[in-house]
Amino acid sequence: MKNFEQISKKIQALTIDNPRQPSNIKWYNIVNPEKKEIAYLKKKFNFKDKHLEASLVRISAQRPMIFEEKDYVFIILHFPVIEKGQVVPGEIEFFVGHGYLITLHDNKIKTLNNFCEYCKNDSVFLESYNLESSAVLLYEILEKLIQDSYALLDKNNIEINKLEKGIFESEQEVVTSQLLILKRNIINIRRIVENHKNIMKKLTEMKSSLVSKEQIMKYYGTLAEHSERIWEFSDTQKEIIDSLQNTSESISDNKTNNIMKTLTVLSAILMPMNLLATILGMNLNPGTYPFSLVIVSMIVMAIVLLIFFRKKRWL
Repeated sequence: MKNFEQISKKIQALTIDNPRQPSNIKWYNIVNPEKKEIAYLKKKFNFKDKHLEASLVRISAQRPMIFEEKDYVFIILHFPVIEKGQVVPGEIEFFVGHGYLITLHDNKIKTLNNFCEYCKNDSVFLESYNLESSAVLLYEILEKLIQDSYALLDKNNIEINKLEKGIFESEQEVVTSQLLILKRNIINIRRIVENHKNIMKKLTEMKSSLVSKEQIMKYYGTLAEHSERIWEFSDTQKEIIDSLQNTSESISDNKTNNIMKTLTVLSAILMPMNLLATILGMNLNPGTYPFSLVIVSMIVMAIVLLIFFRKKRWL
C-alpha cells in the first residue's frame, strides 16, 4: 500500500501505518507555506487563526514557543543551519494532535526533508511505527534535528584546532578574520538553542492516549539533556574562542610593539647623527681631519645609544 501522497506542490503527506495497530499517523510536511497552504490546514483541522498565521514563512518568530490547546499542541522551534558559511536559524512550526503531525518550514533544514524521505522507504524501523504515536514521531524528528547541532559543534572543534595551530603560523589578518567568523557562528548557535531545554522539558508533560506518561517523559527528558549538553559544549567553545582571540591579539600587539620599538630605536640613532652631520658636515672635504672627526663621532654616538638602549632593555 502506498504510504506517500503529494497533495500539492508544497504539501507532502506521509502515512505511517503499522498493520498490527488499529490506527496510523499522518505526517504533513509543508515547505514554504503561503496563504493557500494555510487555507488547506484551516479547512482540514480546527486550528486557531493566530497559530496558522504564525506558520507563514514571512512571519518569523524571534524565539521558540509552545502552546497547548485542547486538541493539539503548537510549537515553534529554531535549529542552527549553515548558509553561505554562516550559522542562521532555520524555523519549523509543528502541529501535533492525535494521529497526525504537521511540519511547516522554509526548506533551510535539509535534515527534516531527508528524514521524510527516509520514512517513505523505511518507516518500519521507526519507533513511531511500532507505537503509532504522533508524540513519538515528533520526538524522532527532534532527535534528528538536535543531532545536527552536535555535527555543527564538531565542525567548530575542527576549525578551532586549525585556528589554534594557525595563530602562530598564518598571517594575522587571515586568522583574525576566521576567528571572528567562528565566534559569530558559535554565538548564533547559542542564541538559537538557548530555549530548547525549556521547550523539551515542557514537552515531557505532553499527553498521549497511546504512549504512557513515563515513556513520554523518558523520550523528551533525553532531548532536554541533549539540549543542555549542546549549550554546555557551545559555552566551552565560546570560552576557547575568546582565549584564542586574546592570544591572537596579544601576538599581534607584540609584533606591532616590536616594529614600533625598532623604528623608534632607528629614529633615535639617526636623528642625533643627522644633527651632528648637519652641524659639522658643512663644507668639509673627505680625508680631512674635521671630516674624519665627524664620522668617528657619529659611530661613537651610535654605539653609546645602543648600549644605553640595551641597559634600559628597550632592545
